[in-house]
Amino acid sequence: MVQPSHFGRYVVIRRLGSGGFAAVWLVRDEELDAEVAVKVLAEHWVDDLDVRRRFVEEGRFLRKVESPYVVGVHDIGTTDDDRPFLVLTYADRGTLADRIEAGPLSLADTVDVIENVSAGLQELHDRGVLHRDVKPENVLFRSTPTGERAMLGDLGLGKSLEAVSRVTMPGGTPAYVAPEQVRGDVLDPRADLYALAAVTYAALAGRPPYGAKTLAAVLAVDGPPASLRTVRDDLPAEVETVILRGLSQDREQRWPDARSYAEALRAASQASIPEAATGRSSARPWIAATIVAALLGSTAGYLGWQYGVNRQWVRVVDQQQVLSVELPRDWTQNRAGSGWQPQGATASLPGLLVSDNNNDWAKAGSTVSGVFAGVLPPGQLPDANNLPGPSGCTVSPEAITKDSTATVRYLGCPAGMTTYERVKQFQGQLVRIQVRAKDAAQAEKVLDSVDYKPK
Repeated sequence: MVQPSHFGRYVVIRRLGSGGFAAVWLVRDEELDAEVAVKVLAEHWVDDLDVRRRFVEEGRFLRKVESPYVVGVHDIGTTDDDRPFLVLTYADRGTLADRIEAGPLSLADTVDVIENVSAGLQELHDRGVLHRDVKPENVLFRSTPTGERAMLGDLGLGKSLEAVSRVTMPGGTPAYVAPEQVRGDVLDPRADLYALAAVTYAALAGRPPYGAKTLAAVLAVDGPPASLRTVRDDLPAEVETVILRGLSQDREQRWPDARSYAEALRAASQASIPEAATGRSSARPWIAATIVAALLGSTAGYLGWQYGVNRQWVRVVDQQQVLSVELPRDWTQNRAGSGWQPQGATASLPGLLVSDNNNDWAKAGSTVSGVFAGVLPPGQLPDANNLPGPSGCTVSPEAITKDSTATVRYLGCPAGMTTYERVKQFQGQLVRIQVRAKDAAQAEKVLDSVDYKPK
Protein backbone atom coordinates (compact mmCIF):
# COMPACT_ATOMS: atom_id res chain seq x y z
CA MET A 1 0.00 0.00 0.00
CA VAL A 2 1.43 3.35 -1.04
CA GLN A 3 1.50 5.85 1.81
CA PRO A 4 -0.57 8.93 1.01
CA SER A 5 0.82 12.33 1.94
CA HIS A 6 -2.34 13.65 3.52
CA PHE A 7 -6.08 13.30 4.09
CA GLY A 8 -7.54 16.77 3.76
CA ARG A 9 -5.66 18.95 6.23
CA TYR A 10 -4.22 15.92 8.04
CA VAL A 11 -0.58 15.11 7.21
CA VAL A 12 0.17 11.39 7.23
CA ILE A 13 2.94 10.12 9.53
CA ARG A 14 2.60 6.33 9.25
CA ARG A 15 0.12 3.49 8.93
CA LEU A 16 -1.06 2.01 12.22
CA GLY A 17 -2.93 -0.99 10.87
CA SER A 18 -5.59 -2.23 8.50
CA GLY A 19 -8.50 -4.62 8.32
CA GLY A 20 -10.95 -5.91 5.78
CA PHE A 21 -12.84 -2.64 5.42
CA ALA A 22 -10.46 0.14 6.41
CA ALA A 23 -6.93 1.25 7.18
CA VAL A 24 -5.90 3.42 10.13
CA TRP A 25 -3.16 6.04 9.86
CA LEU A 26 -1.37 8.20 12.38
CA VAL A 27 -1.60 11.79 11.16
CA ARG A 28 -0.90 15.30 12.39
CA ASP A 29 -3.55 17.95 12.48
CA GLU A 30 -1.34 20.91 11.62
CA GLU A 31 -3.97 23.49 12.51
CA LEU A 32 -4.22 22.19 16.07
CA ASP A 33 -0.66 20.79 16.23
CA ALA A 34 -1.92 17.43 17.47
CA GLU A 35 -1.55 13.77 16.54
CA VAL A 36 -4.78 11.94 15.78
CA ALA A 37 -5.77 8.76 13.96
CA VAL A 38 -7.56 8.68 10.62
CA LYS A 39 -9.61 5.63 9.65
CA VAL A 40 -10.12 5.45 5.88
CA LEU A 41 -12.46 3.18 3.94
CA ALA A 42 -10.50 0.64 1.87
CA GLU A 43 -10.30 1.34 -1.88
CA HIS A 44 -12.10 -1.83 -2.96
CA TRP A 45 -15.21 -0.88 -0.96
CA VAL A 46 -15.55 2.65 -2.28
CA ASP A 47 -18.44 1.75 -4.61
CA ASP A 48 -20.33 -0.43 -2.13
CA LEU A 49 -23.08 1.85 -0.85
CA ASP A 50 -24.01 -0.40 2.07
CA VAL A 51 -20.41 -0.54 3.33
CA ARG A 52 -20.05 3.22 2.91
CA ARG A 53 -23.24 3.75 4.90
CA ARG A 54 -22.05 1.52 7.73
CA PHE A 55 -18.65 3.23 7.76
CA VAL A 56 -20.18 6.67 8.20
CA GLU A 57 -22.68 5.27 10.68
CA GLU A 58 -19.78 4.21 12.90
CA GLY A 59 -18.80 7.85 13.23
CA ARG A 60 -22.36 8.77 14.16
CA PHE A 61 -22.48 6.09 16.84
CA LEU A 62 -19.20 7.28 18.33
CA ARG A 63 -20.43 10.86 18.33
CA LYS A 64 -23.44 9.82 20.39
CA VAL A 65 -21.23 9.32 23.43
CA GLU A 66 -18.59 11.65 24.78
CA SER A 67 -16.78 9.41 27.21
CA PRO A 68 -13.10 9.06 28.15
CA TYR A 69 -13.63 5.31 27.77
CA VAL A 70 -14.82 5.40 24.15
CA VAL A 71 -12.67 6.49 21.22
CA GLY A 72 -13.80 9.94 20.16
CA VAL A 73 -14.62 11.16 16.64
CA HIS A 74 -13.25 14.64 16.01
CA ASP A 75 -13.99 15.10 12.31
CA ILE A 76 -15.20 13.37 9.15
CA GLY A 77 -14.14 13.92 5.59
CA THR A 78 -13.58 12.48 2.12
CA THR A 79 -10.29 11.71 0.41
CA ASP A 80 -9.34 12.95 -3.05
CA ASP A 81 -10.48 9.61 -4.48
CA ASP A 82 -13.90 9.84 -2.78
CA ARG A 83 -13.32 7.54 0.22
CA PRO A 84 -14.86 8.61 3.54
CA PHE A 85 -12.60 8.90 6.56
CA LEU A 86 -13.06 9.40 10.30
CA VAL A 87 -10.68 11.39 12.48
CA LEU A 88 -10.35 9.55 15.80
CA THR A 89 -8.61 9.80 19.15
CA TYR A 90 -5.08 8.39 18.83
CA ALA A 91 -4.45 5.45 21.15
CA ASP A 92 -0.70 5.63 21.57
CA ARG A 93 -0.24 2.56 23.79
CA GLY A 94 -1.55 -0.18 21.57
CA THR A 95 -4.34 -2.69 22.15
CA LEU A 96 -5.31 -5.30 24.69
CA ALA A 97 -4.66 -7.92 22.01
CA ASP A 98 -1.00 -6.82 21.94
CA ARG A 99 -0.73 -7.31 25.69
CA ILE A 100 -2.46 -10.68 25.75
CA GLU A 101 -0.12 -11.88 23.02
CA ALA A 102 2.78 -11.08 25.36
CA GLY A 103 1.18 -13.16 28.12
CA PRO A 104 -1.78 -13.18 30.55
CA LEU A 105 -2.39 -10.00 32.51
CA SER A 106 -2.35 -9.80 36.29
CA LEU A 107 -5.70 -9.90 38.02
CA ALA A 108 -5.33 -6.28 39.17
CA ASP A 109 -4.49 -5.03 35.67
CA THR A 110 -7.33 -7.04 34.15
CA VAL A 111 -9.88 -5.60 36.55
CA ASP A 112 -8.66 -2.08 35.85
CA VAL A 113 -9.00 -2.56 32.09
CA ILE A 114 -12.42 -4.18 32.34
CA GLU A 115 -13.68 -1.35 34.55
CA ASN A 116 -12.66 1.17 31.89
CA VAL A 117 -14.17 -0.86 29.05
CA SER A 118 -17.38 -1.56 30.95
CA ALA A 119 -17.75 2.18 31.62
CA GLY A 120 -17.49 2.80 27.87
CA LEU A 121 -19.97 0.04 27.09
CA GLN A 122 -22.42 1.34 29.65
CA GLU A 123 -22.20 4.80 28.08
CA LEU A 124 -22.97 3.33 24.65
CA HIS A 125 -25.86 1.25 25.95
CA ASP A 126 -27.31 4.18 27.89
CA ARG A 127 -27.36 6.13 24.62
CA GLY A 128 -29.02 3.38 22.66
CA VAL A 129 -26.02 1.83 20.88
CA LEU A 130 -24.93 -1.82 20.86
CA HIS A 131 -21.25 -2.43 20.02
CA ARG A 132 -21.53 -6.05 18.75
CA ASP A 133 -17.76 -6.57 18.37
CA VAL A 134 -16.15 -6.26 21.80
CA LYS A 135 -12.78 -8.05 21.59
CA PRO A 136 -9.16 -7.41 22.67
CA GLU A 137 -8.29 -5.79 19.33
CA ASN A 138 -10.96 -3.16 19.99
CA VAL A 139 -9.72 -2.30 23.47
CA LEU A 140 -7.22 0.53 23.01
CA PHE A 141 -4.88 2.27 25.44
CA ARG A 142 -4.13 5.96 25.58
CA SER A 143 -1.63 7.89 27.70
CA THR A 144 -2.99 10.24 30.35
CA PRO A 145 -1.14 12.76 32.55
CA THR A 146 -1.07 10.21 35.38
CA GLY A 147 -0.78 6.90 33.52
CA GLU A 148 -3.04 5.40 30.88
CA ARG A 149 -6.67 4.65 30.14
CA ALA A 150 -8.36 1.80 28.30
CA MET A 151 -10.89 2.84 25.65
CA LEU A 152 -13.41 0.98 23.53
CA GLY A 153 -13.11 1.53 19.80
CA ASP A 154 -14.26 0.31 16.37
CA LEU A 155 -18.03 0.41 16.09
CA GLY A 156 -17.94 -0.97 12.56
CA LEU A 157 -20.55 -3.56 13.59
CA GLY A 158 -22.39 -1.18 15.90
CA LYS A 159 -26.15 -0.99 15.77
CA SER A 160 -28.74 1.16 17.44
CA LEU A 161 -30.80 -0.71 20.01
CA GLU A 162 -33.83 0.28 17.96
CA ALA A 163 -32.40 -1.55 14.95
CA VAL A 164 -31.51 -4.69 16.94
CA SER A 165 -35.00 -4.81 18.41
CA ARG A 166 -35.71 -6.71 15.22
CA VAL A 167 -34.11 -9.91 13.97
CA THR A 168 -30.56 -9.11 12.81
CA MET A 169 -28.04 -10.65 10.46
CA PRO A 170 -25.49 -12.91 12.21
CA GLY A 171 -22.10 -11.32 12.77
CA GLY A 172 -19.25 -10.78 15.20
CA THR A 173 -15.86 -12.28 16.01
CA PRO A 174 -16.28 -16.04 16.66
CA ALA A 175 -14.03 -16.23 19.74
CA TYR A 176 -15.98 -13.50 21.55
CA VAL A 177 -19.47 -13.25 20.07
CA ALA A 178 -22.60 -14.16 22.03
CA PRO A 179 -24.56 -17.18 20.71
CA GLU A 180 -27.78 -15.20 20.23
CA GLN A 181 -25.91 -12.78 17.96
CA VAL A 182 -24.78 -15.68 15.79
CA ARG A 183 -28.33 -17.01 15.61
CA GLY A 184 -29.57 -13.61 14.43
CA ASP A 185 -31.90 -13.22 17.41
CA VAL A 186 -33.28 -9.92 18.65
CA LEU A 187 -30.38 -8.45 20.66
CA ASP A 188 -29.96 -6.40 23.80
CA PRO A 189 -26.92 -5.16 25.79
CA ARG A 190 -26.34 -8.61 27.28
CA ALA A 191 -24.80 -9.66 23.96
CA ASP A 192 -22.02 -7.12 24.55
CA LEU A 193 -21.79 -8.27 28.17
CA TYR A 194 -21.03 -11.82 27.00
CA ALA A 195 -18.22 -10.49 24.83
CA LEU A 196 -16.89 -8.43 27.73
CA ALA A 197 -16.76 -11.55 29.92
CA ALA A 198 -14.97 -13.41 27.11
CA VAL A 199 -12.41 -10.59 26.92
CA THR A 200 -11.93 -10.82 30.70
CA TYR A 201 -11.30 -14.56 30.41
CA ALA A 202 -8.80 -14.01 27.59
CA ALA A 203 -6.91 -11.36 29.54
CA LEU A 204 -6.48 -13.72 32.49
CA ALA A 205 -5.89 -16.95 30.57
CA GLY A 206 -3.98 -15.61 27.56
CA ARG A 207 -6.59 -17.12 25.24
CA PRO A 208 -10.35 -16.78 24.65
CA PRO A 209 -12.73 -19.07 26.55
CA TYR A 210 -13.69 -21.32 23.64
CA GLY A 211 -11.45 -20.35 20.74
CA ALA A 212 -14.17 -20.79 18.11
CA LYS A 213 -12.83 -20.08 14.61
CA THR A 214 -16.17 -19.85 12.82
CA LEU A 215 -19.63 -18.60 13.68
CA ALA A 216 -20.96 -22.13 13.29
CA ALA A 217 -18.53 -23.31 15.96
CA VAL A 218 -20.03 -20.80 18.40
CA LEU A 219 -23.37 -22.62 18.24
CA ALA A 220 -21.66 -25.94 18.89
CA VAL A 221 -20.42 -24.82 22.32
CA ASP A 222 -21.82 -26.98 25.09
CA GLY A 223 -21.05 -26.19 28.71
CA PRO A 224 -18.64 -23.79 30.42
CA PRO A 225 -15.07 -23.18 29.22
CA ALA A 226 -12.00 -24.71 30.83
CA SER A 227 -11.61 -23.52 34.40
CA LEU A 228 -9.44 -20.44 34.75
CA ARG A 229 -8.06 -21.90 37.95
CA THR A 230 -6.45 -24.75 36.05
CA VAL A 231 -4.52 -22.13 34.08
CA ARG A 232 -3.47 -20.00 37.04
CA ASP A 233 -3.63 -20.71 40.73
CA ASP A 234 -3.62 -17.08 41.85
CA LEU A 235 -7.26 -16.44 40.95
CA PRO A 236 -9.95 -16.64 43.63
CA ALA A 237 -12.95 -18.82 42.89
CA GLU A 238 -15.17 -15.76 43.21
CA VAL A 239 -13.58 -14.19 40.11
CA GLU A 240 -14.25 -17.25 37.99
CA THR A 241 -17.86 -17.34 39.21
CA VAL A 242 -18.41 -13.75 38.07
CA ILE A 243 -16.89 -14.41 34.63
CA LEU A 244 -18.78 -17.66 34.07
CA ARG A 245 -22.07 -15.93 34.82
CA GLY A 246 -21.19 -13.38 32.16
CA LEU A 247 -20.46 -16.23 29.72
CA SER A 248 -23.75 -18.01 30.29
CA GLN A 249 -25.24 -19.35 27.06
CA ASP A 250 -28.63 -18.26 28.41
CA ARG A 251 -28.59 -14.46 28.50
CA GLU A 252 -31.26 -14.45 31.20
CA GLN A 253 -28.63 -15.89 33.54
CA ARG A 254 -26.00 -13.19 32.80
CA TRP A 255 -25.35 -9.98 34.69
CA PRO A 256 -28.02 -7.37 33.90
CA ASP A 257 -25.58 -4.77 32.56
CA ALA A 258 -21.90 -3.89 32.11
CA ARG A 259 -21.78 -1.76 35.24
CA SER A 260 -22.97 -4.53 37.55
CA TYR A 261 -20.54 -6.97 35.93
CA ALA A 262 -17.56 -4.68 36.53
CA GLU A 263 -18.61 -4.01 40.12
CA ALA A 264 -18.97 -7.73 40.81
CA LEU A 265 -15.60 -8.48 39.23
CA ARG A 266 -13.88 -5.83 41.33
CA ALA A 267 -15.45 -7.12 44.54
CA ALA A 268 -14.58 -10.74 43.69
CA SER A 269 -10.97 -9.86 42.86
CA GLN A 270 -10.39 -8.70 46.43
CA ALA A 271 -10.93 -12.20 47.81
CA SER A 272 -7.31 -13.06 46.99
CA ILE A 273 -5.66 -10.09 48.71
CA PRO A 274 -4.41 -10.58 52.29
CA GLU A 275 -5.71 -8.42 55.10
CA ALA A 276 -3.89 -5.21 55.90
CA ALA A 277 -4.50 -5.33 59.63
CA THR A 278 -4.94 -8.43 61.78
CA GLY A 279 -4.37 -7.00 65.25
CA ARG A 280 -7.04 -5.35 67.35
CA SER A 281 -10.65 -5.98 66.53
CA SER A 282 -13.76 -3.86 66.84
CA ALA A 283 -17.45 -4.41 67.22
CA ARG A 284 -17.92 -2.05 64.28
CA PRO A 285 -17.24 -4.05 61.06
CA TRP A 286 -16.82 -0.91 58.95
CA ILE A 287 -14.04 0.25 61.25
CA ALA A 288 -12.20 -3.09 61.03
CA ALA A 289 -12.61 -3.28 57.25
CA THR A 290 -9.46 -4.36 55.45
CA ILE A 291 -7.96 -1.48 53.50
CA VAL A 292 -6.19 -3.16 50.60
CA ALA A 293 -8.76 -5.93 50.18
CA ALA A 294 -11.55 -3.42 49.73
CA LEU A 295 -9.76 -1.01 47.42
CA LEU A 296 -11.07 -0.49 43.92
CA GLY A 297 -8.41 0.33 41.34
CA SER A 298 -4.66 -0.20 41.41
CA THR A 299 -3.04 2.02 38.83
CA ALA A 300 -1.87 5.57 38.57
CA GLY A 301 -4.55 6.33 36.00
CA TYR A 302 -7.17 6.71 38.73
CA LEU A 303 -5.60 9.68 40.51
CA GLY A 304 -5.01 13.30 39.73
CA TRP A 305 -2.19 15.17 41.42
CA GLN A 306 -0.77 18.64 41.50
CA TYR A 307 2.39 20.19 42.89
CA GLY A 308 2.26 22.36 45.95
CA VAL A 309 4.52 25.31 46.67
CA ASN A 310 7.27 22.82 47.55
CA ARG A 311 7.69 20.56 44.51
CA GLN A 312 8.94 17.74 46.75
CA TRP A 313 5.38 17.43 48.06
CA VAL A 314 2.26 16.86 45.96
CA ARG A 315 -1.46 16.84 46.64
CA VAL A 316 -3.23 13.76 45.33
CA VAL A 317 -6.96 13.63 44.58
CA ASP A 318 -9.13 10.52 44.22
CA GLN A 319 -11.05 9.80 41.02
CA GLN A 320 -14.31 11.16 42.43
CA GLN A 321 -12.47 14.33 43.51
CA VAL A 322 -13.79 14.39 47.06
CA LEU A 323 -10.73 13.11 48.96
CA SER A 324 -7.25 14.60 48.79
CA VAL A 325 -3.98 14.34 50.70
CA GLU A 326 -0.62 16.09 50.56
CA LEU A 327 2.44 13.86 50.79
CA PRO A 328 6.10 13.56 49.78
CA ARG A 329 6.49 13.00 46.07
CA ASP A 330 8.77 10.00 46.62
CA TRP A 331 5.89 8.17 48.30
CA THR A 332 3.86 8.13 45.09
CA GLN A 333 5.35 5.17 43.22
CA ASN A 334 1.95 3.43 43.27
CA ARG A 335 -1.44 5.13 43.36
CA ALA A 336 -4.95 3.67 43.50
CA GLY A 337 -7.98 5.86 43.81
CA SER A 338 -11.15 4.67 42.10
CA GLY A 339 -12.77 3.94 45.46
CA TRP A 340 -13.19 1.16 48.00
CA GLN A 341 -15.99 -0.92 49.49
CA PRO A 342 -15.63 -1.33 53.25
CA GLN A 343 -17.61 -3.91 55.17
CA GLY A 344 -21.11 -2.68 55.83
CA ALA A 345 -21.26 -0.63 52.62
CA THR A 346 -23.65 -1.63 49.84
CA ALA A 347 -21.70 0.18 47.12
CA SER A 348 -18.22 1.57 46.49
CA LEU A 349 -17.24 4.73 48.34
CA PRO A 350 -14.48 7.26 47.60
CA GLY A 351 -11.05 5.99 48.63
CA LEU A 352 -7.37 6.21 47.71
CA LEU A 353 -4.08 4.50 48.55
CA VAL A 354 -0.74 6.08 47.70
CA SER A 355 2.53 4.42 48.69
CA ASP A 356 5.99 3.27 47.70
CA ASN A 357 4.49 -0.10 46.74
CA ASN A 358 0.77 -0.88 47.06
CA ASN A 359 1.39 -4.62 46.64
CA ASP A 360 3.58 -4.68 49.77
CA TRP A 361 1.46 -2.26 51.82
CA ALA A 362 -0.53 -5.08 53.46
CA LYS A 363 2.37 -7.47 54.14
CA ALA A 364 3.32 -8.18 57.73
CA GLY A 365 6.33 -6.15 58.77
CA SER A 366 6.06 -3.90 55.71
CA THR A 367 8.26 -0.79 55.81
CA VAL A 368 6.42 0.84 52.90
CA SER A 369 5.65 4.52 53.46
CA GLY A 370 2.21 5.63 52.34
CA VAL A 371 -1.27 6.84 53.15
CA PHE A 372 -4.78 5.44 52.83
CA ALA A 373 -7.99 7.49 53.08
CA GLY A 374 -11.51 6.14 52.58
CA VAL A 375 -15.04 7.36 53.17
CA LEU A 376 -16.97 5.20 55.65
CA PRO A 377 -20.66 4.31 55.79
CA PRO A 378 -22.85 6.48 58.06
CA GLY A 379 -22.17 6.04 61.77
CA GLN A 380 -20.95 7.60 65.00
CA LEU A 381 -17.37 8.68 65.60
CA PRO A 382 -15.75 5.71 67.39
CA ASP A 383 -13.63 5.90 70.50
CA ALA A 384 -9.91 5.86 69.73
CA ASN A 385 -9.53 2.73 71.85
CA ASN A 386 -11.74 0.83 69.39
CA LEU A 387 -9.71 1.63 66.29
CA PRO A 388 -8.03 -1.33 64.57
CA GLY A 389 -4.29 -1.48 64.15
CA PRO A 390 -1.54 -3.60 62.63
CA SER A 391 -0.42 -6.56 64.74
CA GLY A 392 2.83 -6.39 66.67
CA CYS A 393 2.57 -2.66 67.37
CA THR A 394 2.76 -0.85 70.67
CA VAL A 395 0.01 1.69 71.09
CA SER A 396 1.28 4.93 72.55
CA PRO A 397 -0.51 6.33 75.59
CA GLU A 398 -1.81 9.22 73.49
CA ALA A 399 -4.77 7.42 71.93
CA ILE A 400 -7.07 10.41 71.73
CA THR A 401 -10.76 10.94 70.95
CA LYS A 402 -11.23 14.66 70.56
CA ASP A 403 -13.87 16.79 68.90
CA SER A 404 -14.22 15.31 65.39
CA THR A 405 -11.28 12.87 65.41
CA ALA A 406 -10.27 9.56 66.97
CA THR A 407 -6.53 8.98 66.60
CA VAL A 408 -4.04 6.33 67.70
CA ARG A 409 -0.28 6.31 67.09
CA TYR A 410 1.63 3.05 66.82
CA LEU A 411 5.35 2.98 67.54
CA GLY A 412 7.83 0.51 66.05
CA CYS A 413 5.23 -0.60 63.56
CA PRO A 414 7.35 -2.34 62.35
CA ALA A 415 10.74 -1.37 63.73
CA GLY A 416 11.74 2.10 62.61
CA MET A 417 8.26 3.03 61.39
CA THR A 418 5.47 5.18 62.83
CA THR A 419 1.86 4.41 61.93
CA TYR A 420 -1.20 6.55 62.58
CA GLU A 421 -4.76 5.25 62.48
CA ARG A 422 -7.49 7.89 62.47
CA VAL A 423 -11.22 8.27 61.89
CA LYS A 424 -12.18 11.88 61.25
CA GLN A 425 -15.57 13.49 60.84
CA PHE A 426 -15.85 16.00 58.00
CA GLN A 427 -19.19 17.83 57.93
CA GLY A 428 -20.84 14.74 59.41
CA GLN A 429 -19.03 12.32 57.05
CA LEU A 430 -16.63 9.79 58.58
CA VAL A 431 -13.31 9.16 56.81
CA ARG A 432 -10.81 6.47 57.79
CA ILE A 433 -7.12 7.39 57.45
CA GLN A 434 -3.96 5.33 57.91
CA VAL A 435 -0.45 6.73 57.48
CA ARG A 436 2.86 4.87 57.76
CA ALA A 437 6.29 6.49 57.55
CA LYS A 438 9.89 6.30 58.76
CA ASP A 439 9.79 10.00 59.67
CA ALA A 440 7.27 10.63 62.45
CA ALA A 441 6.99 14.33 61.61
CA GLN A 442 6.23 13.52 57.97
CA ALA A 443 3.60 11.00 59.04
CA GLU A 444 1.84 13.58 61.21
CA LYS A 445 1.93 16.21 58.46
CA VAL A 446 0.41 13.79 55.94
CA LEU A 447 -2.23 12.72 58.46
CA ASP A 448 -3.33 16.28 59.08
CA SER A 449 -3.40 17.12 55.35
CA VAL A 450 -6.23 14.72 54.45
CA ASP A 451 -9.28 16.67 53.29
CA TYR A 452 -12.82 15.75 52.27
CA LYS A 453 -14.94 18.04 50.08
CA PRO A 454 -18.23 16.56 48.90
CA LYS A 455 -19.42 17.52 45.43
